[in-house]
Amino acid sequence: MAQITAALVKQLRDMTSSPMMECKKALVEADGDIDKAVDILRTMGVAKAVKRAGRETNEGTIATFISPDGTRGAILELSCETDFVGTNPQFTGFASELAEAVVENDPADVDALLAAKFDEGTVQEALTDKIHNIGENMRILRFARTQVESGALAGYVHLGGKLATLVTFEFDKPETRDSADFKNFAHDVAMQVAAAAPVAARREDVPSDIVEHELSIYKAQAAESGKPEAIQERMAQGRLEKYYKESVLTEQAFVKDPDMTIGEYAKLVSKKVDDNVQVVSFVRFSFGE
Repeated sequence: MAQITAALVKQLRDMTSSPMMECKKALVEADGDIDKAVDILRTMGVAKAVKRAGRETNEGTIATFISPDGTRGAILELSCETDFVGTNPQFTGFASELAEAVVENDPADVDALLAAKFDEGTVQEALTDKIHNIGENMRILRFARTQVESGALAGYVHLGGKLATLVTFEFDKPETRDSADFKNFAHDVAMQVAAAAPVAARREDVPSDIVEHELSIYKAQAAESGKPEAIQERMAQGRLEKYYKESVLTEQAFVKDPDMTIGEYAKLVSKKVDDNVQVVSFVRFSFGE
């Protein structure tokens, strides 16, 4: 039987990030063959992943990734069991890598993402390995991917990964993407989405069922006034207008300068960069929602 030295155990641990005792057991079973020991640990990882699959995953993080050219991006929510792991750089870094995998593979859903290519294997294999290495159950809860042909994306992660946003902008000139004025604006808007939680980027993008629901409430409130129907209608429409100003991103007051709306801010930046900068859409993930 081969001698299992502390140096060999450490080498296997460094290669796999597995616990020391499990590395030693794998080396004993592999009779000192480190390549076989790696395979044994991977097999153990699969078994442990299955065993841990039933555990609650109430903690985790949200990560974003944007391609180097700024035109493709993704936001992804990854859960784990404890807050300690949820803030672990190994875990949060893995979440970012998964978001990048979403951008590169454009999967239709979580199952498709799990089957997608990741390094030399699949996302599922990488997830299983990470569950084994860290020692907690993990789940990919959801993701969203977006891209733009003429424009750029901006992301913002808040509260240590508990809240994140991804905003899509359109403009005409490629050089706008690299201008400091646009970058500052894009960052501000991504932060605005996190702070103000708008319903949609533009008024026309607010879902019709939400508009109908809000208007029905405002009409009922106006009816309580006992005023003529024509006045009631104006009252209801006025309250709907207020709703738009509070809930539509481009009509919201800018949190850093309430005297200016996001739409007005976009026009100001457009003048500075000599382009037509538009806020098109956004995705906002709050962990566990």
